[in-house]
Amino acid sequence: MLETEKIGLSKEEFLETGGNEVLGEDLSAISVRDIPFDRLKQGRVVVTGATGLVGSVLVRTLAYLNRVLELGMQIILMVRSMDKTRRIFGELLEREDLMVVCQDITDPAAIEGGVDFILHCASATASKTFVTQPVETLEVAIRGTENLLKLAREKKIKSMVYLSSMEAFGITDPSLSRVREEDLGYIDITNVRSCYSEGKRICELLCACYAHEYGVPVKAARLAQTFGAGVDKSEGRVFAQFLKSAMAGEDIVLHTKGESFGNYCYTADAVAGILTILLSGEHSNVYTVVNPATTTRIRDMAEMVAREFSDGRSKVVFDIPADRLTFGYAPDVTTHLCADKLMALGWEPEYDLVNMYKRLKKSWEIV
Repeated sequence: MLETEKIGLSKEEFLETGGNEVLGEDLSAISVRDIPFDRLKQGRVVVTGATGLVGSVLVRTLAYLNRVLELGMQIILMVRSMDKTRRIFGELLEREDLMVVCQDITDPAAIEGGVDFILHCASATASKTFVTQPVETLEVAIRGTENLLKLAREKKIKSMVYLSSMEAFGITDPSLSRVREEDLGYIDITNVRSCYSEGKRICELLCACYAHEYGVPVKAARLAQTFGAGVDKSEGRVFAQFLKSAMAGEDIVLHTKGESFGNYCYTADAVAGILTILLSGEHSNVYTVVNPATTTRIRDMAEMVAREFSDGRSKVVFDIPADRLTFGYAPDVTTHLCADKLMALGWEPEYDLVNMYKRLKKSWEIV
């Protein structure tokens, strides 16, 4: 039975948000942003990587928009595991406007009927995987993206967004006060960890090639580190480990000196940015999705989390391994990302780093 009354959600909202009131607030806020959602009317939208963080929040957002704005979309989830899909979306999958296609992204996309929009979110995301399975990481990136571009060409779609990463920038020029999309830096292609960052660059180039040669209306969203409501408590990435340690009153352990700068974006802000790119972005372009106000050193973020969320019980300590590659950490960067290009489309980020963590913490405390 759905226990909706005690958290103030209707049955529909409960299913769309997984019972998370914070995420419900986010979806409602996205629906009133100045984004031309009417262009999605009666469209068929494919979301790959639909069980990942960004993909799952995109699916929930589209399901919410479909209901409240009466868009008449069909949302097609492309996934690898039905068990995981059922675990994440539950009874929401029973809605007629959702359809699941279970297949490996490295196989040709098997979708019958027309397709109007593609949100390609599928990717390896765990840093340790980049060093333990670099070949597979590249295969998923390159073959998966080419398969979706072929589908986009075959179906004559209206728009596609490829989800890239800020790691595609590489190690940028430290003299730059703000790094724009064209300011690509150095990537060491002899380091297997580069399979992820170089793979993202290759996929961006694939998109540009398909746009140029075949007229595929594709663009890339270069995402900063994204988190907030929608992140599962089992999340193992650094930002989540910081908060878990603080909430438990444990020390936050850094396995590097924490000198590298991070760039971040709240989940709802990122989803709004991706949908803005899908519906208003220029073909064969790359847009950085980031809140520039969040740029900070990793150690400074760790100290902020310890200060704000542990009631004085946690501190930051260092345990630096001799072999950095063991943990799959990216090289230190001083990149300060710029979002001017996306903001020129009308997008604005709404949450700074402290509020990103506040909403993440609140969302974890609800269940």
